[in-house]
Amino acid sequence: MSAKRQIRFNAFTMNTVGHQAPGLWAHPRDQMHRYRQLSYWTELARLLERGLFDGIFLADVLGIYDVYGASHDAALHHAVQVPSNDPLLIIPAMAAVTEHLGFGTTFSLTYEHPYPFARRMSTLDHLTEGRVGWNIVTGYLDSAAKNLGMAKQMAHDDRYDMADEYLDVVYKLWELSWEDAAIERNKATRRFTNPLRVHGIGHEGVHFSVPGIHLCEPSPQRTPVLYQAGASSRGRLFSGRHAECVFMCMPTAQLLKRSVDDFHAALAECGREKSDALVYGQALIITGESRAKAEEKLAEYRHYLDLDASLALLSGWTGVDFAKFDLDATVEYIENDAGRTALASFSKADPSRTWTVRAAAEFIALGGRGPVLSGSVADVCDQLVSWFEATGIDGFNLAFAVANETFEDVVNLVVPELQRQGRYRSAYQPGTLREKLFGRGPRLPANHRARQLVL
Repeated sequence: MSAKRQIRFNAFTMNTVGHQAPGLWAHPRDQMHRYRQLSYWTELARLLERGLFDGIFLADVLGIYDVYGASHDAALHHAVQVPSNDPLLIIPAMAAVTEHLGFGTTFSLTYEHPYPFARRMSTLDHLTEGRVGWNIVTGYLDSAAKNLGMAKQMAHDDRYDMADEYLDVVYKLWELSWEDAAIERNKATRRFTNPLRVHGIGHEGVHFSVPGIHLCEPSPQRTPVLYQAGASSRGRLFSGRHAECVFMCMPTAQLLKRSVDDFHAALAECGREKSDALVYGQALIITGESRAKAEEKLAEYRHYLDLDASLALLSGWTGVDFAKFDLDATVEYIENDAGRTALASFSKADPSRTWTVRAAAEFIALGGRGPVLSGSVADVCDQLVSWFEATGIDGFNLAFAVANETFEDVVNLVVPELQRQGRYRSAYQPGTLREKLFGRGPRLPANHRARQLVL
């Protein structure tokens, strides 16, 4: 009998008060008010490593949700991902108190030149001893573009065209600028670096000009593990070319399977193998010692949900001002330059259900656009296995309702049961994040675009 496929977990959070459970920051047991304290993040990192999570995935937006009511008032009032701190700066502290946990951090390439960013990620890869990843995003908020001197954000597909060149620049810096033997550290000869083995990348493109060398010596992985969540047709092509880990948010297993199949097709189109990338589906787990306890907890959480906050979040994701619509109006697909898939997943993409504005807002109010898996530990494990097998995903990107109660329930209750069923690992693989995820060397494989570029 062949061994069962094992489920993977990532923790999905953000360096802010309220992530994807609008209103739950007011729950008396919620700890996200401590997001400004390093002790909060180090406690979370230790918890997740005890649960053998692949990593902690840090979301980020460089901007504010000001689409709803054409104002940022609702976002500020309800702490809808604001105030928000930089996700990169908390990683070294979490790395210092863990040995294996990975750190995937979101960074929008639209608003910063690739040269300083490449140094920042190499620094993090050094400080974490090869446990850092980059969630590649192009942004979706006009508010971010305006605060950086632009009239509005670039058109959706144009952002991806620029992103392809951005990736080429950082790949050249990370992979090609410094040869493996460039660093000598020879105190006897007093030569630290052999200049003949360090090369300017000479990049001249449509968007960027970078003639010189990378400022950092090669880090353990050189290129960080590459995460991506784009699900539009242009986003899938980008993911197929670059991504090693893909996050997907879909309200039904059928939609998630379709997205997984589309991504695997994009991989093949780009000359890559299915095994070259892992797919994580977003979900929220609410469980307890019994089914009754879980139902009580779910009802308690729902008491703190806020429809106005949910609509502010949904409006920001989609670029559609839902303050203009009646709550019982049907959600329609509207083409725009914000998050296309966020809106499509509630309308034409799921013809089996009529989604109203109210229904969509209530759905995302707990855990975003993924499913809520609730019940006893046995119930939740059955649901996890069902989604896992039906969709072809490799694991789950777990959102939370109450910090850090949700993750404590997963680590203390769900993980042991999945291990008992042979569905979850009992120890980490050694090595860098890429080695832990894929069981191969710390570098990108030879068929990845980054390894095919030349100077």
